[in-house]
Amino acid sequence: MGQPTTYNTALYLRLSRDDGTDCESSSIQTQKEMLTRYARDNGFVPYQIYCDDGWSGTNSNRPDFQRMLSDIENGKINCVITKDLSRLGRNYLETGSFTEIYFPEHNCRYIAVTDGVDTSKGSTMDITPFKNLLNDMYAQDISKKIKSSVLTRQKQGKFTGGKAPYGYQKDPTDKSHLVIDEHYAPTVRRIYDMAENGFGIEQIAKRLSAEKILRPGAVAAETHANFEKYANDGKEFEWSTAMVRNILRNATYKGAVVGQKKPTISLKCKKRKGVATAETFIVEGMHEPIIAPERWELIQRMITSRKKCDKGDNLKYDNIFSGLVKCADCGYALIPYRSGRTQKSDARENYDYYCRIHREDAKNCSKHRIAAIDLYNAVLADIRRLAEQAVKNDEKMISSIAARLGKAEKDNVRQAEREIKKARKRLAELDEMFVKTYEEHTKGEISDRNYNTLVAAYEKEQSALETAVGEYETTISANRENSENAVNFVELIKRYADIDELTQALLNTLIERIEVHEPEEIDGEYVQKLDVYYKFVGIVD
Repeated sequence: MGQPTTYNTALYLRLSRDDGTDCESSSIQTQKEMLTRYARDNGFVPYQIYCDDGWSGTNSNRPDFQRMLSDIENGKINCVITKDLSRLGRNYLETGSFTEIYFPEHNCRYIAVTDGVDTSKGSTMDITPFKNLLNDMYAQDISKKIKSSVLTRQKQGKFTGGKAPYGYQKDPTDKSHLVIDEHYAPTVRRIYDMAENGFGIEQIAKRLSAEKILRPGAVAAETHANFEKYANDGKEFEWSTAMVRNILRNATYKGAVVGQKKPTISLKCKKRKGVATAETFIVEGMHEPIIAPERWELIQRMITSRKKCDKGDNLKYDNIFSGLVKCADCGYALIPYRSGRTQKSDARENYDYYCRIHREDAKNCSKHRIAAIDLYNAVLADIRRLAEQAVKNDEKMISSIAARLGKAEKDNVRQAEREIKKARKRLAELDEMFVKTYEEHTKGEISDRNYNTLVAAYEKEQSALETAVGEYETTISANRENSENAVNFVELIKRYADIDELTQALLNTLIERIEVHEPEEIDGEYVQKLDVYYKFVGIVD
């Protein structure tokens, strides 16, 4: 079919960051002036202008480009003119498909002015595939540079996301820094409060939905046009478990910046892939936290370990000890199982803990069975005991714990300080001996053989002394740390003098682990030992 002589022409303009830094020659205004002049000078009148400003050429999913294709298919346009082939697109497969298949099939002429391409002149199309390939390679090179720049900024602790996370907003004076948005931050704090108090993720989502609290997408729609659909879909108050989980797992809320989380698969495939933990990195302390870092870490442990037993049971047991209770012999976790006793209204009386390895194969370990109610009561009593001691005489308790941790802390420190003083004095003497020996050698008073022997001996002694000084300094530092740990523990345990029940948050705050021993028969009675390892100090007798 021959080409028509009258054209309804589209002047297509496009520009984005993948077009490099040559903004002056490729700007939308420059393209518009060039193409309108070309259209007038060459008789392509009337014409319509289609413009995608800020849209990448690596795929064809651009608003005005799609509108132009629709007009072509509806017979409104039969000629398309661009400044060059890269304005049409930078994906050589897609662009080649348009120039070689789509436009000819729709009887549409295509002209790339500066590249000299005109589909009505077959001779100009010979080199077109190579130019498309070069444009594609250029886009890939720019993409790599942009990704490298973003990665560098992330490693510097700069925020590079398109929108701030829920509860934050971008600093008006520095877009790579986050500041707390006090309008929505209280919801974030409440989500963490509920998680710490034992609410499951699904329960939290239902509570927020019932209270008509705007979900993150609807909040983002207030400032980002791309999220408008989430504000007008009639579900702006419907929180999903994924939304709650993302907030609870996001390290941004402890003041950190997370980098390289889910990179795109490639330039042409915008789907994001999960990456191994080793490929992600976190830069701490980059903005004000909504949740204190130590509390954020605590809640992560709680979320990871939290587990309900027998979900279909009305008397389901809330395993607040999850992740804390270990077998004293094999080191594996103790798991709660329903007991064979008559069922009571208190679910804690219906479960026993057993060594997981024993349950899998009885030959590998013994039961280490302990009733859940006994475990609960024993730990509660121990915490109360220590809290009462701390309240009555915290100084005595601190000294006792520090002495146990340091094993005669004061004597260790004094001895280490004496040894360091002696070692440094001897090092100063060795320095003088080095100088004296060197001077005697240069004067010929000491032979080369004797000089080398003396220097080797001095260096050997010097190295040994420097190692010893480092070890003594470590001893002093460790003992001072023991004192600090004792103080921290006593201050912490004092808060729980009046507790009457245990919670998962309390246990994870106070306790590192609980080791359960196999029961022993002593004087006709079975006695079971529990070792409670507290934060900072371990076992406290």
